[in-house]
Amino acid sequence: MKKLLVLVAAFAAFSAHAADKLTVAATAVPHAEILEFVKPQLAKQGVELDVKVFTDYVQPNVQVAEKRLDANFFQHKPYLDEFNKGKGTNLVVVTGVHVEPFGAYSTKIKKLADLPQGATVAIPNDPTNGGRALLLLDKAGVIKLKNNKNVLATVKDITGNPKKLKIKELEAATLPRVLNQVDLALINTNYALEAKLNPTKDALAIEGKQSPYVNILVARPDNKNSPAMKKLAAALNSPEVKQFLEQKYQGAVVPAF
Repeated sequence: MKKLLVLVAAFAAFSAHAADKLTVAATAVPHAEILEFVKPQLAKQGVELDVKVFTDYVQPNVQVAEKRLDANFFQHKPYLDEFNKGKGTNLVVVTGVHVEPFGAYSTKIKKLADLPQGATVAIPNDPTNGGRALLLLDKAGVIKLKNNKNVLATVKDITGNPKKLKIKELEAATLPRVLNQVDLALINTNYALEAKLNPTKDALAIEGKQSPYVNILVARPDNKNSPAMKKLAAALNSPEVKQFLEQKYQGAVVPAF
């Protein structure tokens, strides 16, 4: 009888341990790489981390909202705010992790001053990243915006375009693939890294380290404060992750904690 009770207790303990699982959506670089880095640390704390890689910016939020996934790690708060507003969702920030300085790239010119008249410039077609791209172009002196503090600026807000640039709005994930078809492309760092571009070396213009676009771990109000989620948040803000970011990405991904 004692042996049976011991076995039952052991099974219950194992079941409780195995049930502490988090399934998190992420874009491949650097988000999934960062999650894979903390996976062993979480396993020691009894949390099984399952990382699902996505190539788009919509489904990770949709599936968390629908409770098909526990959390996601791929976006910044301006994008999340716009998504919640547009889709009627109520996703929330768990913690900030890092900044990926946004950059402008080209295979045809070596500096922005060399952009020809009527050049084609590709930017992301979602409101927040599109606005972010336009703000960077404004800061670099390529265009002039009506309000250079407006994170949701659109092409309609361009008040100065001396080189008559043609702004082409495309899905963010496709921008590295069309880089050789346009004169300039404004690319999110995660997609730039996937395409083997080095933001600190290859970008003709790049955001400073004080960028407000901190990449965040996102969940729902009902699971934001779960023990497993808190352990994941703590792991992502650990000294080990800070060192990992600094050594692996060499300034292309900057710790935000």
